[in-house]
Amino acid sequence: MNDLDSTETSNKANNFIASLIESELADGIVDKVVTRFPPEPNGYLHIGHAKAICLNFGLAQTFGGDCHLRFDDTNPGKEEQEFVDAIKEDVKWLGFSWSGEVCYASDYFDQFYDWALHLIRNKNAYVCDLTPEQASEHRGWATAPGKNSPHRDRSVEENLDLFEKMRAGTFAEGACVLRAKIDMASPNMNMRDPILYRIRKISHHQTGDKWCIYPSYDFAHGQEDAIEGVTHSVCTLEFADHRPLYEWFLANLPVNSKPRQFEFGRLNINYTVTSKRKLKQLVDDGIVSGWDDPRMPTISGLRRRGYSANALRNFCDSLAVAKTDGIVDIAQLEFFVRDDLNKSAPRAMAVLNPLKVVISNYPADKMELLTIPLHPDRDMGDRSVPFTREIYIDRADFKEEYSKKFKKKFTPGKRIRLRNSYVIEAQDFEKDEQGNIVQINAILVENTLGVNPEDGVNPKGVVHWVSVSHGRRATIRIYDRLFTHEAPDRGDKDFIEYLNKDSFKTIDNCWVEPELTKTTGEKTFQFEREGYFVADRYDYTSENPVFNMTIGLRDNK
Repeated sequence: MNDLDSTETSNKANNFIASLIESELADGIVDKVVTRFPPEPNGYLHIGHAKAICLNFGLAQTFGGDCHLRFDDTNPGKEEQEFVDAIKEDVKWLGFSWSGEVCYASDYFDQFYDWALHLIRNKNAYVCDLTPEQASEHRGWATAPGKNSPHRDRSVEENLDLFEKMRAGTFAEGACVLRAKIDMASPNMNMRDPILYRIRKISHHQTGDKWCIYPSYDFAHGQEDAIEGVTHSVCTLEFADHRPLYEWFLANLPVNSKPRQFEFGRLNINYTVTSKRKLKQLVDDGIVSGWDDPRMPTISGLRRRGYSANALRNFCDSLAVAKTDGIVDIAQLEFFVRDDLNKSAPRAMAVLNPLKVVISNYPADKMELLTIPLHPDRDMGDRSVPFTREIYIDRADFKEEYSKKFKKKFTPGKRIRLRNSYVIEAQDFEKDEQGNIVQINAILVENTLGVNPEDGVNPKGVVHWVSVSHGRRATIRIYDRLFTHEAPDRGDKDFIEYLNKDSFKTIDNCWVEPELTKTTGEKTFQFEREGYFVADRYDYTSENPVFNMTIGLRDNK
């Protein structure tokens, strides 16, 4: 068995749904696998959705089936076209293509209405006038049965008339709802006469003002699956208690197919919140710059930070698809990001805290183009980097006095290797009136381009550098985790209390290789000895380059 076979076997062992589908196909229970990814367009997708995307589209790909992209747009008060567009872009960016046209729950509103009439005619639904407070009282508790609505025994004719008036806009919002007639004593609260339709006099982003009543998610979801011929409706565990209702609707409606629902554990990551409500609060309160702020766990935020689609897919594929929830250490996600970028990101030099070095024995008017590999994998080719008399190194690489603790630092009388360049030796340094070092005076050790000095006095370390005259000023945005607590939204405290006040800072006086001002948006580089940085997809220009820090070279947490 080769490594690929071992990986596929391991993934199947950690994915009970894939194992089930494999058996069903072998036994002829299903002929073709059809899955769906059904987001509600009330916010941007986050890392948890990435797992669901990879699972649903991945199952379809693995077994030669179809996966639909369907928007469950049954709640127009919280939904926007912006979210629809962002979700479609996220799915494409992750590398997946849906089967056929994009689907919407709103595509089936006429059919849902007809099916609601079917339930009324079969005495399985009724119009209820209870206020929300009264309905809550009638519903009972998990440990106590509910009691029937006084409107539960309305005649079929009365219910049909009232429901038509609901549709016509006769009643005010909240005046009444259409409910399924199931069992108010059921131990499953979802089966206690759930709402099928409610009145919302609000325009819909797809259907405009055609409707003023909208189906509930529970009523729409299973029927959408049936209409689309979905065979495996994969949901997270919180929908397990909804499955009996899902199956009740399918059993009591003249649907053309009978999809089945399967639940798996959702993705939870420490130091992160993925509740759409809480993410929206961060946006609305201006705590972050938007849904795609690079500190956000949204797919668009991770993309803007420089996380690659390949890294996210690899991370999601590494997770077990199990019947229990769990918490994943964010370091596991960061591992896959580093692993992917280490292989794919070209190298470059950037000095984030510049200190000038003047090489006194190098001609002032000379500029030498050094040929430097773009990546340790030489197949990526080379780049040209200008070397001049005056260069910048990082301030942290110089010490006024030598010590064994910092023996690889640049100090007077000691030598250092400039990365992919010459060896230089520090002579002395200059300070300003405040006592800050502003310049190092050094000499170039002759004949050391790519080789050690002939006198046998070798440098103790290597530093990155950028030409003063040919380098370009850039803005660097440094990001850290948004929360200081590993479980910011658990317990009694407000998750806002755990915000990391140092999660974002800007460095304006950064110097980079000149070629970095000629890149395209979203290009990610390894700034040698610093970390991985991406050209901001919106703010980067050749005149004003802006780079976002993706991740450090190693985990220092």
